Amino acid sequence: MKLVALFLTALSLSFTSLTSAQAQSLPSTDLQIGLYKIKAEVAANPAARQLGLMHRNFLPTDEGMLFVFEYPATHCFWMRNTRIPLAIAFIGDDGRIVNIEEMKAMTEDNHCPSRPIRFALEMNQAWFAKRGITSGHTVSGLSTR
Repeated sequence: MKLVALFLTALSLSFTSLTSAQAQSLPSTDLQIGLYKIKAEVAANPAARQLGLMHRNFLPTDEGMLFVFEYPATHCFWMRNTRIPLAIAFIGDDGRIVNIEEMKAMTEDNHCPSRPIRFALEMNQAWFAKRGITSGHTVSGLSTR
């Protein structure tokens, strides 16, 4: 029984190291919303988008993850295996925020844009609200890479 527990612990640590290494290999970009600057990791392929911010324990204050999709659509998100409570801004092709949702950690509730979007930006929970950022604000620095 102790051997099984030890194996599971080692497996968990290996998986955490793997996801951290994958996260470090993502490109990053600088974004801006009004006066607020953001450093965002860019998840622009299916594997990076699927992993997102899962299994992480911390997200620095002005850092986040930008999800880039090939085509505008109603891309929905959930928080499975995501330990950090987050806020998500759904962003259209024109860079304008369509809507913002607050998301609870470790849940499978769907969070969807109110219309088709090309980008989504995840930040710490209430990051947008604390700065007065709402639907209609423009995100600059977006790229389709």
